[in-house]
Amino acid sequence: MDARNHHRVANQRKISAVIFDYGEVLCCPPSLEHLARMAEVFHVRREEFFPAYIASRNPYDGGDIGADDYWRQFAESAGVEVHHSMIGKLREWDLEMWSSINAKMVEWLGAIHSAGFRTALLSNMQSDMAGHARRNFAWLRHFDCLTLSCEARAIKPDLAIYRRCLAALGVPPSETLFIDDRISNIEAAEILGIVGLPFQSIEKLCDDLRDLGFPISPVI
Repeated sequence: MDARNHHRVANQRKISAVIFDYGEVLCCPPSLEHLARMAEVFHVRREEFFPAYIASRNPYDGGDIGADDYWRQFAESAGVEVHHSMIGKLREWDLEMWSSINAKMVEWLGAIHSAGFRTALLSNMQSDMAGHARRNFAWLRHFDCLTLSCEARAIKPDLAIYRRCLAALGVPPSETLFIDDRISNIEAAEILGIVGLPFQSIEKLCDDLRDLGFPISPVI
């Protein structure tokens, strides 16, 4: 047995459930066009908008403030005034920005759920997006449970939201795989004994799943 195969066997784990992040895992990253039109509203460069947007989301994702307050506060921090009609547009664009689905990952979700693995969505998601997803994403039926920050009133990497998800799944942490694009979220999951895989690309995920001994991989 060569060193690579030995490494794979040594790291194989019994996995009974898979927890998915949503943003940039089950959906594609925001397009440059989406970012540019939102950045223009606040008179900032496109490359400056997204980091500020991500850094400001926690109270909104956690359900502490609503959409109108979030966008007014964001505009204030940028030194810009936004009227009600523009806030409506920003809410609409925000949904569009996160609605480009990663079809291969959703197909894999369906395959593992059909194979008998328990599945969960664990996402930092604001209430507009949560409602939009439930109304429009028929593939949510492939989840046994949804744990969304705006409803749980906790956000990753707070351990409370992971515990809530695990309780809904009913699977021991050591038998649970968690896939997320942020290392801080993976590290928090691992504190509880969850097996974490950082998502970088479908190709890298397939390699990591083989190393883990997981029997079903996304189709590339």
